[in-house]
Amino acid sequence: MSTPTTDPAFPGESVSDYDVLARRDTDYYAVFADIPADDRAVWDRAKAYIDEVGDRMVQAWDEAEYPLDLAARLGELDLFNDGIRHPRLTPFSPLAAGLVNMEISRGDGSLGTVIAVQGGLALRTLALFGSAEQQDRWLVPIARGEVLGSFALTEPDHGSDSVSLETIARRDGDAWVLRGAKKWIGNGASGGVTFVWARVDDPDAAEHGAVRCFLVEQDTPGYTGSVITGKASLRGIHQAHILLDDVRVPLDAVLPGAKSFKDASTVLYSTRSGVAWSALGHATACYEAALAYAQQRVQFGKPLAKFQMVQERLAQMLEDLTAMQLYCRWMADLETAGALRPTQASLAKFHNTRAARRIAQTARDLLGGNGILLRNGVMQHMVDIEAIHTYEGTESVQALLIGRDITGMSAFA
Repeated sequence: MSTPTTDPAFPGESVSDYDVLARRDTDYYAVFADIPADDRAVWDRAKAYIDEVGDRMVQAWDEAEYPLDLAARLGELDLFNDGIRHPRLTPFSPLAAGLVNMEISRGDGSLGTVIAVQGGLALRTLALFGSAEQQDRWLVPIARGEVLGSFALTEPDHGSDSVSLETIARRDGDAWVLRGAKKWIGNGASGGVTFVWARVDDPDAAEHGAVRCFLVEQDTPGYTGSVITGKASLRGIHQAHILLDDVRVPLDAVLPGAKSFKDASTVLYSTRSGVAWSALGHATACYEAALAYAQQRVQFGKPLAKFQMVQERLAQMLEDLTAMQLYCRWMADLETAGALRPTQASLAKFHNTRAARRIAQTARDLLGGNGILLRNGVMQHMVDIEAIHTYEGTESVQALLIGRDITGMSAFA
């Protein structure tokens, strides 16, 4: 350990080059000890990627910059699959997909969100619902990161109640015309394509009122994507506020397999398991940073780790972390067997983001004043967890989905 120096931001508080970012591969219950070789190879690829880009992403997060080349690099390494089954995509097991989500988020939450948006949402939407022609043109470029994709469902006035979306699509001769607004759309201003969910507004059509999905190239006239600024979370990826001002797209821009809001929900259900894995990655980073700091930081003549209160906190963090790992591993096994129900994914997301918040809060407190420094690897994860705790369905929405399942009664209306 290097000689401490005084940090002017904290009078009387010394700072050392604590090795708080070292990977320890914490697995107290050996939950991941029997990972098949193919899945471990994918996991190792994700680890190597984070080692390659980690320092640069700390700077990007601090400066609120989105390094598009690093997003593309994920595609070059074939890490966008997210467990999607399609003959043109490299097969990933649900376990491999989860480990990628975990490891990338363990390194950087913004990159974890790139995986969730590009693979979990955009690529999955195209693979599930796109026409043969749409897939011929866009599937491989999106999978390889050559084209960035976004999933535009959430609106300025409709988040948790996204079923009430107000964006409309109407037929006009040989085109669809889209009008409305979307908000919090990852990759929505990155120059790629956006899968826009809209309600058909055509009283004379049989599908009037139906929710459809449209593939929109972001350079289409009338499409304006503005980067949302002032974020305190996930600062290394840009989310956009999108305005659709009579955007004309050809009739074949509609995804033929997406015919109702249930289809949008199918995509969201699939990504909730990814959020549970992502929360595990964030929490692992926080726990390991706290453990390393406690072992190296000397106060009152001995390492923090020798204090009873610190050991108790570390044990509590490990308790939560191990439960998160067990949730994720069993969820992956259920999905592999084709037995995972949407509300089971909701329960994993509900548990893991809540547990990740507890771990991050304890880790930040354990590091004292040094806990708010980005270089010590906790504060960034702590605020990024706040974002994943919300997206793909808030805590309250997950609770109501689970509650409806176990009681047979809906509290939504």
